[in-house]
Amino acid sequence: MIAAADLDHCKEAIRHGSLSFHAASKLLPSRMRDPALALYAFCRLADDAVDLHHEKPAAVLGLRDRLDLVYAGTPRNAPADRAFAAMVEDHEMPRALPEALIEGFAWDAMERQYDTLSDVRAYSARVAAAVGAMMTVLMGVRDGDALARACDLGVAMQLTNICRDVGEDAIEGRLYLPRDLMRAEGIEPEAFLADPRPSADLARVTKRLLAEAQRLYFRAEAGIGVLPLTARPGIYAARFIYAAIGSKVAQAGYDNINHRAHTSKLHKLALVGQSTLQTGVSMVMPRSAVLHASPLDECAFLVDAAARNADRSPWGEGRSGTLLGLFAQLEERDREMRGMDGFKGRPI
Repeated sequence: MIAAADLDHCKEAIRHGSLSFHAASKLLPSRMRDPALALYAFCRLADDAVDLHHEKPAAVLGLRDRLDLVYAGTPRNAPADRAFAAMVEDHEMPRALPEALIEGFAWDAMERQYDTLSDVRAYSARVAAAVGAMMTVLMGVRDGDALARACDLGVAMQLTNICRDVGEDAIEGRLYLPRDLMRAEGIEPEAFLADPRPSADLARVTKRLLAEAQRLYFRAEAGIGVLPLTARPGIYAARFIYAAIGSKVAQAGYDNINHRAHTSKLHKLALVGQSTLQTGVSMVMPRSAVLHASPLDECAFLVDAAARNADRSPWGEGRSGTLLGLFAQLEERDREMRGMDGFKGRPI
């Protein structure tokens, strides 16, 4: 069970770090909201640890070690770690899910490039769909169809974030738009990163990605209707609030260089009201055939891990050592960076 003081710390972290989730979480019942806050606080902490850290390989390796401690039952003596460990224990959270999240951060630290839409979906599966799968598990749902639709929602939300943040990411030297789509529109990715500017070509790439997000939002709705009734308003709210960000991008003419789309507090309140109404509709509408659609290929490993309550085995055993190889590469890069820093610090 999560300690009250640790939970209060998580609430503050979410209130300042994720306004959209903070708004949506208020609609969840406390038995789901509290572990969800612990989950999101740890994810926020993990994201910040990598995003705000100059030595990203070291930051990701530190997260790997923290997750090891969580699953050993001896979390680091910090509120977010203790709360996350309690959530893992209370809900028998399959290790493969938070493991996938940290794998996504490792991809960032390795500066992986994403050439195709499938590559972007694979990244989104790790940094967002994994969180959706964990949310579904803590609701007590391990049905494969519901998990697949939760992963759809996570990927849709991440694609929306990518479209919103193109300008900010480019300033940091990051690019998550599919490079083949950019080249098809006559945009050379490296030239764009050197001088990011809005254009009709970039708008078409953004529009294509948002269309994929919208397709997945539609598929995800079929899954929300099979979640526990008391959980549905909060998840509908997350779906509507994030989709509204995509609509704001479109309203700005798909200019995601000079503008960062956001929804106002009043707009969020209206969407919360819409979520409550949609929950009522979900009680009387027949289940859609979309519910049974196969999971995205890029998310199938998450659905499998959560549905069968995969064991809490050490790193890499679940996916043929792929993660062990990835972390070996990170360790090598970390050693190289530390060596470079040491060389810079030596007098000539």
